[in-house]
Amino acid sequence: MRDTETRAFFGDGEYSFCLTPPMIEELERSLNTAVGAIYGRLTRREFSYREVSETIRLGLVGGGMIPQRAVEMVATYVAPFPLMQSAALALSIMLALFFGNAALGEGEGAVND
Repeated sequence: MRDTETRAFFGDGEYSFCLTPPMIEELERSLNTAVGAIYGRLTRREFSYREVSETIRLGLVGGGMIPQRAVEMVATYVAPFPLMQSAALALSIMLALFFGNAALGEGEGAVND
């Protein structure tokens, strides 16, 4: 597992999420804002729906999912459910990016290892 990767249950199973450098660039491009600003809005609960859904979609792609499947997963499991469930996942993806998965209790060097 990469240092900035996290695993979480999403929709129908457990998946890997990782905002790799190309996915970070795509996130910033698609939202026209810096990744740090997105992280800040998630932590303050001042996020947009699109910030949540794009973070999850691109996290799935960076974690190894085929892009079309990631689009389908977000459409199926983000839109119909309470937004705070998805926002919590988006924040976990960002926390792994900024602080590493060891800070989340995952990966090598984690407290629970």
